[in-house]
Amino acid sequence: MKDPIRWGILGASNFALNDMAPAIHAAQGAALTALATSSPAKAEGFSAFCPGLRIHDSYDALLADPAIDAVYIPLPNHLHVEWSLKALEAGKHVLCEKPMAMAAAEYEALIAAREASGCFATEAYMIVHHPQWQRARTLYEEGAIGQLIHVEGLFGYDNSSEPGNVRNRPETGGGGIPDIGVYTYGCTRWLTGLEPDEITHADVDFENGVDVLARVSARFPGFSAHWVNSMRMHPVQEMTFVGSDGVIKLTAPFNPARFATARLELQRNVHGGAGGATVTEERFPGVDHYVLQVEAFSAHVRDGAPYPWHLEDARGTQKVIDAVFSKAKTTSG
Repeated sequence: MKDPIRWGILGASNFALNDMAPAIHAAQGAALTALATSSPAKAEGFSAFCPGLRIHDSYDALLADPAIDAVYIPLPNHLHVEWSLKALEAGKHVLCEKPMAMAAAEYEALIAAREASGCFATEAYMIVHHPQWQRARTLYEEGAIGQLIHVEGLFGYDNSSEPGNVRNRPETGGGGIPDIGVYTYGCTRWLTGLEPDEITHADVDFENGVDVLARVSARFPGFSAHWVNSMRMHPVQEMTFVGSDGVIKLTAPFNPARFATARLELQRNVHGGAGGATVTEERFPGVDHYVLQVEAFSAHVRDGAPYPWHLEDARGTQKVIDAVFSKAKTTSG
């Protein structure tokens, strides 16, 4: 067996503690090796399930560690570009939380640094590794629903009781669109392989300088899309792709381990005879797409295995986000 990719984590966020650090520790071909945090108390939570984890008291110290091959960056959004560039300059492969940048133009520096370093760098867009999404894309490409006509996307939750949350703070790059709009916009792009021609409508509510409810419509080549994202609604996750001959509907499409069992429903027209429709359902229980993401990343770094999401893909989604904010009508400040 080849040596595993040795991972370090920049920062002891709750998400890193509860999701990504365990995923790195569990992934085949990967080894969770070091953590950078100045808080001994936060470090204890990581060491509890990963004994022997090296603790560095600064991000720079971890990047200087020669026994680290790749870093995972779960820092607040406004720090992603800075520390991704520093990691690439230090010769480390980079997996950075989404959104990896706050404007599409910022990806030019990231792409240039990736090319100059010879290291792999990408956004942690985990859904493309989930078999639910891979199956949906295969069905779409095989023509299971005919010509795509419309996409409907919903992703929301309520964090109104957490004013200190980084998602509710403009100075840390907060907002619902950067946090979860990347999923409804990005998955539409990834499944279809197409980019929007135009954002036709963007009705966005703001609180304290961050977007909390966005109702967005777009025109793609051959189909329309409507997405709703909010940090002020009952938790909801759903993506629906409506075609001329059928419908693909995904429940729990974004974080099924926390929300519900991943389920794909395919509705298809039956032509001839009395007509009617057939409905088939596929379930994907017990799948950890964070583990799959780490395994795919490590395999790409180690063996050059195919990887489904690159900086150019993330830049495409950020272009959509930039266009949405450009189009948006602020209904409350």
